Amino acid sequence: MPPDRPGAAAPERNHLRTLLTLLPYLWPEGERGLRLRVVASFVLLVAAKAANVVVPIAFARAVDALAPQAGPAGMVAAVPIALVLAYGLMRLTASAFNEARDAIFARVQGRATRRIALSVFRHLHALSLRFHLDRQTGGLSRVIERGTRGITFVLDFLLFNILPTIFEILLVSVILWWMFDISFTLVILATVGIYIAFTLMFTEWRLRFRREMNATDQDANTKAVDSLLNFETVKYFGNEAHEARRYDASLERYERAYVRSEVSLNGLNFGQQATIALGLTAVMLMAAHRVAGGGMSVGDFVLVNTYMIQLFAPLNILGFAYREIKQGLTDMEAMFTLMREEREVADRPGAAPLSATAGEVSFDAVRFGYRPDREILKGVSFTVPAGRTLAIVGPTGAGKSTISRLLFRFYDANAGRVVIDGQDVRDVTQDSLRAAIGVVPQDTVLFNDTIRYNIAYGRPGATQAEVEQAARLAQVHDFVLRLPDGYDTRVGERGLKLSGGEKQRVAIARTLLKDPRILILDEATSALDTRTEQEIQAALRDAARGRTTLVIAHRLSTVVEADEIIVLQEGRIAERGSHAALIAEDGLYAAMWRRQSEAVAAAEAAAAAAAAAEDAEVAPARAPAE
Repeated sequence: MPPDRPGAAAPERNHLRTLLTLLPYLWPEGERGLRLRVVASFVLLVAAKAANVVVPIAFARAVDALAPQAGPAGMVAAVPIALVLAYGLMRLTASAFNEARDAIFARVQGRATRRIALSVFRHLHALSLRFHLDRQTGGLSRVIERGTRGITFVLDFLLFNILPTIFEILLVSVILWWMFDISFTLVILATVGIYIAFTLMFTEWRLRFRREMNATDQDANTKAVDSLLNFETVKYFGNEAHEARRYDASLERYERAYVRSEVSLNGLNFGQQATIALGLTAVMLMAAHRVAGGGMSVGDFVLVNTYMIQLFAPLNILGFAYREIKQGLTDMEAMFTLMREEREVADRPGAAPLSATAGEVSFDAVRFGYRPDREILKGVSFTVPAGRTLAIVGPTGAGKSTISRLLFRFYDANAGRVVIDGQDVRDVTQDSLRAAIGVVPQDTVLFNDTIRYNIAYGRPGATQAEVEQAARLAQVHDFVLRLPDGYDTRVGERGLKLSGGEKQRVAIARTLLKDPRILILDEATSALDTRTEQEIQAALRDAARGRTTLVIAHRLSTVVEADEIIVLQEGRIAERGSHAALIAEDGLYAAMWRRQSEAVAAAEAAAAAAAAAEDAEVAPARAPAE
């Protein structure tokens, strides 16, 4: 964003850069039809202004013709009618040219806005996970919204308001110089110059209030979106009043900035009107003096007055237009800044598609940290043969999920290599890499759409039969059929209308529909009860057959059948082997197994005791009365 310091030069440089960035979208390469529309629009713009400056001349001559004069009565009547008709025709012509210009340019403007918004959207999806974790979605969407709206403001006000008005001022100045003398031209140009200088300086001073309004508006919107997305959490802790206070604090800051902006706008408007009034009065006094001296006719007096009113009518909104253009350019610059955000993870030049024929996965001495001063993985090496299953376990923070993020190439390793079928993932295209990998994450997020859409998201264009087959494998098909709307049931924001287990099964179905060569299960059954977990584990075993599978798990009962288990501790592989071998070693894994087994046994005993107590309470009620 441009700096908020008054008088800083950076905003002007940014605005020029923003306009230069916008130009290719208005003159699109290879689109001859749109370029012809641009040319036609500017031809019509010039024609409209030319017709507009003829209107006062026709009006003035009509006034002169209506003045008392000698001659045949027929001539006196005919001349004003012709001039009045010419006056009306010129006004109609100018209006027709303006409307035709807007209609022709609408396609160019709409296409430019669409292409820019699409480019920003695609670029945001191409940025790294780190960027999106650091940014807040509500504020980010607001930047894009204001940026696309700014394009409309800039094109409407700059191209079809300010520039045409300046062109008309110059044209009228030349006409008055030619018809009378240079004194009228000098007064008009001086008035316009003072008006523009005052507007620019005053608006620059008050622009800080607009920026403060934007910042507080973005902050309030971010807090509102964040609070609503976490609706359940707010309810769990009864913090509705706390959220309202946070939101109101942002709205209060916005209110203060808004008041300062509006009061300063009143001062700007008064100064502009004072400048226009003084200039108009000076020109009319000059014209009146010449009419009194016989140097100008009454029609000429009307001509000068009409020109002044016609010129200053669009200038009345110059302050508003300049502010909107300035704000629009600022908003566009913020959006274009997102497009200049460097990709942390990018395809190398000439990167080839991944050839994942077998699906063997290898980590070779991989070191990685999200921050330079905190390394997460410290030289991790392992190989998962094609079609085999590797389980990764360990305490929280050991780096289990980091391994899946490196394999999916959300990040690049700081040292070492991540290899699939002998190909370094940094040497292949990200699209082909991610097409070969399916992930069922621990935190399942669904789109606010139907169950069908969310499952079919794994492979857009899949048939209903394919969607239902994936749902059957994930043990969710029967549940969906019991819903009133079936597969057309909407899941709500982030899947809020479904339980954790239901969301997880939809996510599993989505991944199974993708049919990847490599499967990553990141705590894929963590949200499920024991019975459902067992059912889905069987389905996942069937789905994983023939695929290379990485299972990231906290619940060790889910990894017993893995071909190999590695135990991560503090970023290093502490133990590795099969379940039986690791139990026999009686090390870290065996200790974790015992703790979880004891916890499960205790939970089962507690559940059995509760059930027995309930049966004991019910038994007397069932005994026959004596």
